[in-house]
Amino acid sequence: MVNLTIDGKAISAELGTTILKAASSIGIEIPTLCSFKDFSPDGTCRMCLVEVVGSKELEKACSTPVAEGMVVYTDTFVVRNERRQALKALMVDHKFDCMACYKYETCFFVENNANLIDFDTYKAVGTEGYADRQIDDSNPFYFYDPGKCVLCGRCIKACDHLQCSHILAGFDPEKDNIIKTFGDLPRGNTDCVSCGNCIAVCPTGALAPKKFKPFGYTKHVQTVCPYCGVGCTLNLKVVDNKITDVFSTEGNVNDNLLCVKGRFAYDFVSSPDRLTTPLIRKDGVLQEASWEEAISLVAQKLKEAKQEGPQAVAGLSSARCTNEDNYVFQKFIRTVGESNNVDHCARLCHASTVAGLAKSFGSGAMTNSIEEIDVMDVILVSGSNTTETHPVIGAKIKQRKAQGAALIVAEPRKIELANYADVYLQIKPGTNVALFNGLMRAILDAGLEDKTFINERTEGFEAFLEFMDTLTVEKCAEICGVDPEEMRKAGVLYATKDRGGIFYSMGVTQFSTGTDGVMSTANLAMLTGKIGREGCGVNPLRGQNNVQGACDMGALPGDLPGYQKTANPEAVEKFEKAWDAKLPQNTGKTLTEIIDGVGDKTIKFLYVMGENPMVSDPNTNHVKESLENANFIVVQDIFLTETTEYADVVLPAHVYAEKDGTFTNTERRIQLLRKAVDAPGVAKNDWEIIGMIAKEMGVKGFDFNSASEIMEEISSVTPSYTGVSHERLSNGDRIQWPCLSKDSEGAKFLHAGKFTRGLGAFMIADYIPPEDQADDEYPLILMTGRILEHYHTRTMTKRTPGIEAIAGDAFVEINPAKALEYGIAEGDMIHVTSPRGSVSAKTRFNDGIMENNLFMPFHYGDGGANCLTGGAVDPIAKIPPLKVSKVRITK
Repeated sequence: MVNLTIDGKAISAELGTTILKAASSIGIEIPTLCSFKDFSPDGTCRMCLVEVVGSKELEKACSTPVAEGMVVYTDTFVVRNERRQALKALMVDHKFDCMACYKYETCFFVENNANLIDFDTYKAVGTEGYADRQIDDSNPFYFYDPGKCVLCGRCIKACDHLQCSHILAGFDPEKDNIIKTFGDLPRGNTDCVSCGNCIAVCPTGALAPKKFKPFGYTKHVQTVCPYCGVGCTLNLKVVDNKITDVFSTEGNVNDNLLCVKGRFAYDFVSSPDRLTTPLIRKDGVLQEASWEEAISLVAQKLKEAKQEGPQAVAGLSSARCTNEDNYVFQKFIRTVGESNNVDHCARLCHASTVAGLAKSFGSGAMTNSIEEIDVMDVILVSGSNTTETHPVIGAKIKQRKAQGAALIVAEPRKIELANYADVYLQIKPGTNVALFNGLMRAILDAGLEDKTFINERTEGFEAFLEFMDTLTVEKCAEICGVDPEEMRKAGVLYATKDRGGIFYSMGVTQFSTGTDGVMSTANLAMLTGKIGREGCGVNPLRGQNNVQGACDMGALPGDLPGYQKTANPEAVEKFEKAWDAKLPQNTGKTLTEIIDGVGDKTIKFLYVMGENPMVSDPNTNHVKESLENANFIVVQDIFLTETTEYADVVLPAHVYAEKDGTFTNTERRIQLLRKAVDAPGVAKNDWEIIGMIAKEMGVKGFDFNSASEIMEEISSVTPSYTGVSHERLSNGDRIQWPCLSKDSEGAKFLHAGKFTRGLGAFMIADYIPPEDQADDEYPLILMTGRILEHYHTRTMTKRTPGIEAIAGDAFVEINPAKALEYGIAEGDMIHVTSPRGSVSAKTRFNDGIMENNLFMPFHYGDGGANCLTGGAVDPIAKIPPLKVSKVRITK
């Protein structure tokens, strides 16, 4: 530490700290433009000049380190004059059209420096030198206006160091003073991922979204992103009851980062396609109806179904709805519907995570916090195309890699993260269990297991070791199709680093052996002692904004809220008292079993809230046949979807920006939504609609007045949510469950000192090949997954023109060498056929995919990949095998 004085204030600062940071630490803000976070301060803007006693010239505060005895003045006459000259130099070529500028309210020039210069004079006179600078509007979401650019370089630093996309090459001050891309390409022709993080840091409006409305009655509302499970904080700009812009914020989960969906894909909120009134099918056509008519019909059909017995009612809840919505929905199905037949899309993505980690650790959730990536020494990614499916987490992994962490990637497709990896294992699809077993065999061979951790904190290791002794690295590598030495290298690298995290998603879970794959990740963490510490753990990345919360709330056939089992008489008795109702004690039907039951008419009444099984579920043809044969279906949604085509009643609901409530993100963090706009027509909150049906049925316990009131009930019956309330969240408390008291912020990481189940359990998981194997009739293997631009079944994202311009049509990726065998050119339409169906899609070449593999995103209803998927489900988690399907192709 060194001692110095800044503007008469004596302070101590760490050696190496810049004057800028030291001053900021005591509340003295020095203006700066080119300085951005801690990334390579260069002082080119000269706005941060300060006077240092004893120095012959003014010093740049952003790059000058503090020193013992230093005396600094930040606001002298000389300093102000030099800053004024620097500001004039920056403004020489700046185009002033302030009233129409994106940064009208937050301009660096006007907001931060009004005391230095008469801006009205500059605005009136105008500037020269920008007329020949062409605006680059090639990106579908934003434009770059070099006439407003002051060459501060902040966008370059954001792209290089935060998003780590490395799109921008810099500028030539001797030539044209324009920030260029590598290859001098238009931005729309580069690998730009349209995250808009450059827009967030641009001080002048040189970078701006194409759609923004500068004037009108304006308010700003902080809420949570409605897309993936990262749970990014958003600030919505609302003008005249319409979202016109989205801002990121410092701190929070995303720390100022957003992706293309979070920043730009909000058009669906005010889409003219929104459902605005209830619809009832009459003479085969959905027709507008009143709430009274719709609710009366639903209640009548529910009463009739209940007379058929306890298995006659079923509900599909939603990972896109709030915790409060999901809690009320599962309570409704169990009390009013008298059935445990309630499930949601977690059955299709992370049911095996819930089952597998519960067996190994006692809790089926992500063990660490996203911020802990910053302290990890090694990161293992498998079964997750992280930069596309969880873009902010992907960016943080790239940031950590740039800081020196080791990265291991094991994926069938050569994803972006593979380009950064110390070891990349291109494994065959469906060989995850063999992969993890091979890594552990390599660790055991090298004697790198953590014996102390194993002895003190686990059980079942002796039997597990006997099983591992039947394996060799060579055998596992052969199954995976990789070099055994590379597998050894990966295992040793993971074991020898102090703190490490495993990150996976549906590339591990969506198999008939998905639970085994998840338990294998737990085995690897325990074998190396990388669990129960900061920066150490197993991190399943949840795909949708509230899939974690929907599970927490009990939208599962065998789990009441907080994973209290329906088969446990004590748990059932607890909820019977709380809800004043008699509850079933069986394990209900899973999502796929519910669809089967609808088809064979054992389920007479199906209530679907915010789900679209006609696109998201496997074997679309089977789903279609079942829904066509249904007795009665209610769909509650925000748009007409592929599933509403089979609905008898459609009920219009609110979107995220129209409601209060909470989402629980992938790291178990409960976050508050705030209403920003009014809903169209007579649409209502999901929990309100459910309450209206319950009231019509004559059932009490659903007369809630607000989402905060529902959370009070949730916290009273859900131990891990005991300390959660809307009041605490609105006051800024950042809560991760388990939160066991009103003064706790919960657990940053799980299993410190003791596993939820006591001792961690080593579970034996031998490799079992996927059911679908390539053969003469179906010689190729199809993988399915998500892409950056779209979300789930495209219900929301397809309403954004920019996204449709990039990814409006279904496609199939194929290795160019394999395409040559078939005489297929890139862009050709091909038929892809499996034993379960056939679709047509355009080809895209990808030499990062193995020759006998194909890849299709599942988002598209027309030409959807799930027409091809299906097969035997995981016997424990009942998750279907969506990642491996044998197929053939024809031109």
